Amino acid sequence: MRTVGGLAVAAAVATPVVLAGPAPAAHAASAKPVGVVVKQARHKTWAQRQKLAKKALKYAASRKGKPYRYGAAGPNAFDCSGLVQWAYRKAGVKLPRVTTAQYRSVKNRISWNKLTPGDLVFFNGKGHVGIVYKKKGRTLYMIHSPHSGDHVRVTKLNSYRKKSFAGAVRPY
Repeated sequence: MRTVGGLAVAAAVATPVVLAGPAPAAHAASAKPVGVVVKQARHKTWAQRQKLAKKALKYAASRKGKPYRYGAAGPNAFDCSGLVQWAYRKAGVKLPRVTTAQYRSVKNRISWNKLTPGDLVFFNGKGHVGIVYKKKGRTLYMIHSPHSGDHVRVTKLNSYRKKSFAGAVRPY
């Protein structure tokens, strides 16, 4: 139990809970709201989360061939983070616009060896992002919008990419 604004709040609440009154603390006299509802997000099953990832990948794949344009976030042109944000937004997951904010906003960090389709992979000091697209045996592929003069495409995550790997997150 901890106190927030003079109210007792349970740390891990699985369903909405109505708190009966103020916590016994020095600030209890200033606590006005009684009957505050505290909610915690429901956790989805692995199958439900994978379904979200597949949906985002379907949207990203539908943009293959669209041109790279700095600062573009779709639907007819993209930069790398714009493609990620657009595809996940279409799948129902909100992500920030730029790569560093995308990395910081998702708390579920993933190592290179644990990557699975739908994970966001960051390279070059988190200056570039792609979405793990598929896994064939031990080989991984990502879909991304690489750079000016190029287009949205699928690329193999090879040793060069592994050397410039800066981290990965699972936003679903």
